[in-house]
Amino acid sequence: MRICPGLEQAFGREEFAMDVSQTRATTVEAVSGVAPDSVSAHDRAVLRQLAEQQAEIAALPAHKETIRRWTDLNSLKPGKPLVWINEEPWHEMNHQDELTLRCEHPFYRAAEWTLRHIIYRWRHMPVDMVVEPVFYSSLVIQDTGFGIDEDVSVVRTDAASDVVSREYHPQIHEEKDLEKIKTPQLTLDAETSERNYQALHNTFGDVLPVRKCGVVHQWFAPWDELIRWWGVQEAMLDLALRPELVHHAMDRLVGAYLARLRQWRELNVLSVTPGNYRVGSGGLGYTADLPGADFDPGHVHPRNQWGCATAQIFSDVSPKMHEEFALQYERRWLRNFGLNYYGCCEPLHLKLDILTSVPNLRKVSMSPWANVDKMVEKAGSKYVLSHKPNPAVLATDQWHPDQARKNLRQVLDKTRGCTVEIIMKDVSTVRYEPQRLWEWARLAKEVAEEYA
Repeated sequence: MRICPGLEQAFGREEFAMDVSQTRATTVEAVSGVAPDSVSAHDRAVLRQLAEQQAEIAALPAHKETIRRWTDLNSLKPGKPLVWINEEPWHEMNHQDELTLRCEHPFYRAAEWTLRHIIYRWRHMPVDMVVEPVFYSSLVIQDTGFGIDEDVSVVRTDAASDVVSREYHPQIHEEKDLEKIKTPQLTLDAETSERNYQALHNTFGDVLPVRKCGVVHQWFAPWDELIRWWGVQEAMLDLALRPELVHHAMDRLVGAYLARLRQWRELNVLSVTPGNYRVGSGGLGYTADLPGADFDPGHVHPRNQWGCATAQIFSDVSPKMHEEFALQYERRWLRNFGLNYYGCCEPLHLKLDILTSVPNLRKVSMSPWANVDKMVEKAGSKYVLSHKPNPAVLATDQWHPDQARKNLRQVLDKTRGCTVEIIMKDVSTVRYEPQRLWEWARLAKEVAEEYA
């Protein structure tokens, strides 16, 4: 889920490693732990200096124009392609100690992490990012989860990286195993939420305003979860061999997701912010269409927000089976939202006909493996095409910026007349040369300007 846009700007992957603790970047504990009773003079000085830097950046007039362009893009208005980067290999990006954490307390180190990464991105690879004059303090929501965790063997090629190869050990073999999938139970920890907010506000709120924030956007990928418990090969075979078991599993899991959504609404922890957060696997969510005419700021509903869904493991599954085993269940989720994004890494050029059934569909992922010609033919100007350049261009023995530029032009030549965003994501490595990604950011902006 996306808890608050400031954190989403800083955190690329769903998980990040800190040298003090492990914390999930897109959960409510992103500013981790409970705030101490008082902040040390050292931690206060570090955070105030960084907060001042973010406030100075946020005051630049360029952000208003960037917001307008994202708003126009998400309204399908003509304009230049917009560029955004996330899911960076942060363990390879610490140039001249810019990302080295200096706070002492874990709570403040997490806030420092957010500030440093926003500033770093703006300094080196801003593309079409927006820096807001606010720091978001996440509501603390306890969530019991789905009752089943992956049983996995991991192989690492880089001990510092969170990108690993996984072999899943199946835990779902028969009907009775579906009972392992539980309905999450949620509670709002209002006391800790308030304490954390006050700690941040008292530390630097006079320099950079602090605002409480709940769930602004939810990542919905039930098949990403299911294969972790079922096994990839086993799940794909069972689409044909045991379809009823697969249907029962999807019905149970999607029901659990919807129960979580209902509890978010009942706890009143859904939030609407200007749109400075990733939508689905794409770019920023600024839009004139949300939160909608019926918006009540005192009680946010899913219809005031973006929704998304993806079935990445279905890359080679036929459109008919995609509809039967994924999309019919995903629509149960997607129909709750005001606008929707579909897809991630799966190629969707053969699935666009069935995607017309998605309510309020506005953006469609165009992964590196999609056939661009077919995407343009089918999608035309009906959706934003969320183009994902292949990040492998950053991982070669030698960095070839000319090839990266050529790759972008080849796609943008074919998508003339379409509404396009360029999203560099899933960057596993830059071979410990962060300058590669900085240069890609510069050249991508230059190429986008050519197609304005």
